[in-house]
Amino acid sequence: MLCDVTVQMVEEGSTLLHTMEICVAEAERRNGKNTVNMQETFTVYLVETRPMDAVAEGRNPAPDSLWRRYSEFELLRNYLLVTHPYIVVPPLPEKRAEFVWHKLSADNMDPDFVERRRVGLENFLLRVASHPVLSKDKILHHFLTEEHGWKEVVYETGFQAKADSRLRALSATFRVRNPDKRFMEMKHYSDELQSHTSQLLRARARVADRLYGVYKVHGNYGRVFSEWSAIEREMGDGLQSAGHHMDAYAASIDDILEEEEHYADQLKEYLFYAEALRAVCRKHELTQFELEMASQDLISKKQQQEELATGIVRTFSFKGMTNKLFGQEAPEQREARLKLLEELIAEGEETVKEKMVECEEHVERAWVDMQRFKEQKDKDLREALINYAVMQISMCKKGIQMWSNAKECFLKM
Repeated sequence: MLCDVTVQMVEEGSTLLHTMEICVAEAERRNGKNTVNMQETFTVYLVETRPMDAVAEGRNPAPDSLWRRYSEFELLRNYLLVTHPYIVVPPLPEKRAEFVWHKLSADNMDPDFVERRRVGLENFLLRVASHPVLSKDKILHHFLTEEHGWKEVVYETGFQAKADSRLRALSATFRVRNPDKRFMEMKHYSDELQSHTSQLLRARARVADRLYGVYKVHGNYGRVFSEWSAIEREMGDGLQSAGHHMDAYAASIDDILEEEEHYADQLKEYLFYAEALRAVCRKHELTQFELEMASQDLISKKQQQEELATGIVRTFSFKGMTNKLFGQEAPEQREARLKLLEELIAEGEETVKEKMVECEEHVERAWVDMQRFKEQKDKDLREALINYAVMQISMCKKGIQMWSNAKECFLKM
């Protein structure tokens, strides 16, 4: 039933992205004081929104705009993680550069890195705004439209109190007895996805380092040909022209590797998505563990009730030992204990029902969203890898063209 509803929502196009145009237009470096009154330098990002119906009608109104820090994007995502635990929440771009080749700056204030992060933050907002569930959250709308006071609205939801502690989640991982096999497989898949993407990114960084060296060495060809041309009369022009082609080839690697970083960022998104997948699986383990603990507690109380009613103690207990030593308790005490146990059993049965419903709902909703994520992942990674291959082919063709031009220069000597 839930799957049908989700599919219907997608088919109707009832997401925020169908009613609002969203972009992170620019980044700006600022200075200010932090919470402990110390001076700091930080980056803010201009979030612009515009109603889609105005764009469709051919009107071009000025967009509504506001500035957001990276930490505010983090707050929004943390809220979404807690409020929608069955959703594979899109990740944020990295706060500091990882898997970079050695000539690339790892400084988080580097203009190229800030620009790539701006693109990543825009992608995050577009992912959330196009999601059939997340796009309907009122806090997202506050984030996009209310420059001041939106944090207070977030904290008023009490989402921090609902956040599961890591210790509880870790305990559930090792103690849960009957987790859904699909989630165990998905958790294993997320580990493999993270491993393979990180290995791919490391390999790409090593290739980029070597490629940078190979291209820059061609600058030596250019220098030698230019110097050589100075002592040749008939060959001089040809050698100098060939040297210019070599210099241009050597200089082109900077733009090539900068373009490569955008493809690397697309892979990094799915590196971070792996953790989002694990978060959904951990929540399943926790809800299943709580259900098992509630069921176990209920069984224990029913056993106590039976032992008290029949007077037959099936398991060793301190209470049973004292009864043997000092005699049975008075009938009034026994009746009072039976009544208390009946109340506790009724509460326990209600708790088990609630936990069972919570667990079933999480499994059903999470599985629907995981299938949505899988389709998105397959499409995105296929497109990114094809585009990366096309870029590499184009780069090789430029290298062939450079040597063809050099050959023409040599033929004219």
